[in-house]
Amino acid sequence: MNSSRQILVIVHQATSSPGLVGAQLRSQGYRLDSRCPALGDPLPTTLADYDGAIVFGGPMSANDDETLPFIRAELDWVAMAVASGKPYLGICLGAQLLARVLGARVSLHPQGQREIGYYDLSPSPMGSPYFTQPMAVYQWHNEGFELPRDAVSLAIGQTFPHQAFQYGDTAFGLQFHPEMTTQLMAEWTTRGADQLTLPGAHPRDRHFADHQRHGPLVEQWLDEFLVLWLRSAAWQRSQSA
Repeated sequence: MNSSRQILVIVHQATSSPGLVGAQLRSQGYRLDSRCPALGDPLPTTLADYDGAIVFGGPMSANDDETLPFIRAELDWVAMAVASGKPYLGICLGAQLLARVLGARVSLHPQGQREIGYYDLSPSPMGSPYFTQPMAVYQWHNEGFELPRDAVSLAIGQTFPHQAFQYGDTAFGLQFHPEMTTQLMAEWTTRGADQLTLPGAHPRDRHFADHQRHGPLVEQWLDEFLVLWLRSAAWQRSQSA
């Protein structure tokens, strides 16, 4: 790992927050450089000054590149980020952008289902060491991704089967939202209250009850996962030395 101790964070709304992901990275000694391309923030042309990059979610689609110029720009940028060999983490939209860059399809559920709330996932056969036990994770999406060619499935779900994958040594995609906090949940379920009655979505009170039940395990998992993710580039360098 280089001496920058800085993580690039890409968000998609003025109200977006890295939540628990940001808090845990700061506790591990990293600074966060947050950019919002949707509001005109420029993306760096290189990741030389960063230990890794995280692209978070948003209400737009990874397929909106013909109508939203910043989505087209992010798709091009993600290709650069992956090629750099620096750790890349895509969360929800960020994972779907990664999947598209790698040639996989991002699409709506064939029966119009959503995942909005906590849903179960299980480790894939190749999920270790990143996923070692079943757990419930927070979701908010109506699209999912195919598993990209040459990617390794890490975790699976029932409604949307592909929940986590690894591409190469350093690029990871998570369909779910490990950054969730009670404050973020209150904001999302207020601003997105109209979506809580859509097919597959859970009612608002269940979100908070499930967060109390499942949040601690996800928090523990996230802390361990981020360490492994940030070590992935060092592991890659050791293998090529």
